[in-house]
Amino acid sequence: MGLDGYSRFTFTRGQFGHERVLTATITGLNPVNGVDEAMHDELARVFTDLQHDKGSDIIVLTGAGRAFCAGGDFDWFDEQIAHPERFRDIGWDAKRIVTSLLDIEKPVICRMNGAAAGLGATIALLCDIIIADDRAVIGDPHVKVGLVAGDGGAVIWPQLIGYARAKEFLMTGDLIKAPRAAEMGLINYAVPAEDLDAKVTEMVAKLMGNPKWAVRWSKVVANQPLRVLAQQLMDASIPYETLSNLAKDRAEAVNAFREKRAPKLSGE
Repeated sequence: MGLDGYSRFTFTRGQFGHERVLTATITGLNPVNGVDEAMHDELARVFTDLQHDKGSDIIVLTGAGRAFCAGGDFDWFDEQIAHPERFRDIGWDAKRIVTSLLDIEKPVICRMNGAAAGLGATIALLCDIIIADDRAVIGDPHVKVGLVAGDGGAVIWPQLIGYARAKEFLMTGDLIKAPRAAEMGLINYAVPAEDLDAKVTEMVAKLMGNPKWAVRWSKVVANQPLRVLAQQLMDASIPYETLSNLAKDRAEAVNAFREKRAPKLSGE
């Protein structure tokens, strides 16, 4: 099927100064590109399809509008709470999102044009080079909606900023402004919005200026420990996240987050 048939992504060729660049744009149904069931399904296969695309050597991953991807859609959260079996059924795809993004050999540049949260943050951080609008924020607020950070956050955050900092942000759900994220090594660059495309273009030129297979396979070798770690952790983290969807405080956490108020938690 190639890149046809996607409803939550649009694809553009030849941007950022080179015809062999393919831009994949996350295009959700809401203004912050929240992840619904259709997007989750497409995320589980898009990186495999991008690997097989014969017309590209570099992938630029970005978001439509004002956000990169702000994590789970709240209407989908409501469905998961009401029908827990639907949450259980996405476990296989949740693992594929992480492993396929780590497996793709082509360099993937994240053009983080706005907020990246939850699964959106995981996807951004699993890219090879992350270049953010300096007004953007990034974080993994799974705990704020009553969930374990099981869809890859526990894999990648500690590897980028160390366990102490990673556990702080995963357990608090706090968001980080892009300049601080760059300072701590979570992302590569935070640049003014008007310079975002120029910085991506600069990075594309640097990568294209080196022999393709040396670049690709250097990435493959560097990613190997992450691939092993993802295989080890995801089989535990996804079941824990599935269990947290059954907790009594889950629905209250979602409602409180949606209503921008403090949750009334029972501890169950």
